[in-house]
Amino acid sequence: MWSSKDVYYISDSTGILATNLGQALICQFPQVNFNEEKFSFIRTVAEAKKTMAHIMKRSGGRRPIIFSTILDPEVRAVFDSPEVEYFEAYGLFMERLETCLETDAVREPGFARHPSDVTMNKRVEAIHYCLAHDDGTKVSEYDEADIILVGVSRSGKTPVSVFLATQMGLKSANFPFTSEYLNSYRLPEIIRQNLSRVVALTTSPEQLHSAREKRYQGSKYARLSTCIEELKQAEQIYMKSHIPIVSSAGKSIEETATQVMQELGISKKYIL
Repeated sequence: MWSSKDVYYISDSTGILATNLGQALICQFPQVNFNEEKFSFIRTVAEAKKTMAHIMKRSGGRRPIIFSTILDPEVRAVFDSPEVEYFEAYGLFMERLETCLETDAVREPGFARHPSDVTMNKRVEAIHYCLAHDDGTKVSEYDEADIILVGVSRSGKTPVSVFLATQMGLKSANFPFTSEYLNSYRLPEIIRQNLSRVVALTTSPEQLHSAREKRYQGSKYARLSTCIEELKQAEQIYMKSHIPIVSSAGKSIEETATQVMQELGISKKYIL
């Protein structure tokens, strides 16, 4: 068994797809240590040869792994070498799809990532809205939100909110449940007025404790007992008001954001 492997993500565009594909596969092998590197916008044979030379200089003789999403067959062929383990995404599906659909693919790198002016403007508006409505600010404008995230402090509201805005083009606000609401088991009126767009984020007491300790080490606020109590109080408020709950414990921001959207019945194509 290999104790470590060098992994390269090669793309003629941003490299997001190659990276996501590769990482989704190699994460299933936690017993192996992976050394990762990404090369984006490789669109000519000359660029491909230069990149391949770098790979072989660094990893030659160790059969490095390459995940590729290059469309041009000539550029792609540079990396399809017996000295590497080559995994190619498009080649497996593109020709079969062309046959199935009885038409040729455009084969243009990054074609799906060319947003229209309308799409771009919407995303910019969503980002501005998210930043202006973080952590309970400007609550009077919550009627403009697509999603309102609620939860105790440090439960992951802001990063999920930012992801929803930047990647999904959704206007996302977030509101912290402080002791004022937790101790009285009271739902803020502005949240009650917008319940159809509200999702509660929770996490494990241990994860919340760890997040709080990083900024307020040794404080009462960061104590595990405080975290346990606040999460219990918040959960009772959510259940009483029938607010859907999504746990971020052990999940990536992307996974949590996707579950939030599912809870509200929102289906939207990723804009990357």
